[in-house]
Amino acid sequence: MTERTETAAPAGAAPPQDRSSPVPPAPAGAPQQPGAAVAAANGNGNGRWSGDAGETLRRNLGLVGVLVVLIVIGIVTRPDLYGSPTWVQSNIFSILTLASVVGVVTVGMTFVIIGGGIDLSVGAIVALAGVWSTTVATQSFGAGGMIFTAVVVAVCVGLVNGLLISYGKLVPFIATLAMLVAARGLAAEISDKQTQVSNNSTINGIASTEILGIPVLVFILAGVVAAGWVLLNRTTFGRRTVAVGGNPEAARLAGINVRLHTMLLYGLSGLCCGIAAVMLTAQANSAQAAMANLYELDAIAAAIIGGTLLSGGRGTIIGSLLGVIIFATITNLFAINGLSTEAQNMVKGGIIVAAVLVQQFRFKSLTQLLARNRLTSTN
Repeated sequence: MTERTETAAPAGAAPPQDRSSPVPPAPAGAPQQPGAAVAAANGNGNGRWSGDAGETLRRNLGLVGVLVVLIVIGIVTRPDLYGSPTWVQSNIFSILTLASVVGVVTVGMTFVIIGGGIDLSVGAIVALAGVWSTTVATQSFGAGGMIFTAVVVAVCVGLVNGLLISYGKLVPFIATLAMLVAARGLAAEISDKQTQVSNNSTINGIASTEILGIPVLVFILAGVVAAGWVLLNRTTFGRRTVAVGGNPEAARLAGINVRLHTMLLYGLSGLCCGIAAVMLTAQANSAQAAMANLYELDAIAAAIIGGTLLSGGRGTIIGSLLGVIIFATITNLFAINGLSTEAQNMVKGGIIVAAVLVQQFRFKSLTQLLARNRLTSTN
């Protein structure tokens, strides 16, 4: 380090130039400095397509492109079906209905993963909430009692997960894995390992009712997605979720109660599971301990496909929704072509692996490449 010596300037003389700044201020119209180039590469003022700022848009457009490719494959393999506009419209609603329950669960899962956690118990929570809400005692309170029970049970289980993780210091993987086993076991105990039939016409009618020709289940999915988008992008809760997932220690130093917020995230996931339990019960007109099997894997996979980082701190609700629709479209495509479920699972597995590999290189590498290119061009 060099020692700086301060000298007083004569009266009326121009003040000496501050030599502590390595780069003097650039005159108007001068080329952009390297720091500004880096900022532009990060998306600060260089349009919505560049750097990290445009990553969400690029990824979502890529997912839409994948959907288009899947539709083209369907047209090529089954032109007899896709040649009928009536069938196409009905098939679109079938895909959206198929995606509705998993889509609601995925919204909650997206929040949990963005917050730096993981929830392997969502399928078991859906089963427990569904079984509890279809007991004879609960059904005696009518549709309102069944919905209330499903939501409260699911939220409470989610909060227990959050309590164990936040205040019990358990690893999310272990805590939610234990809850998966416990919730499935409790659901089997309550139902005596039997299928419980829903006798409530209001609940059963949720899956068969249409508004303006659109199934009510699709409206429920749209409502949950819209609420999730607003919560993540337009509220303090959403900003805190990103902060906690990106850097918990920095979030704590910034005044965020990280433990309480983490517990609330798992409660939110439980809320989505409660809603999904009502929807799934309406579809099957019944509930059992084995329902919603492997929903946790579908939700995690859809969130990853949609761009949510497994390490936390980044993710989008719209991307997760597109991921769910892609998997539902793949399922539908395999069904209309009479292909096996095993082949479908292998394709899904390959898509998940590809998505995780893309995540390894898609953020900083692209930003740094743009920064270097702009720095080179200015020099």
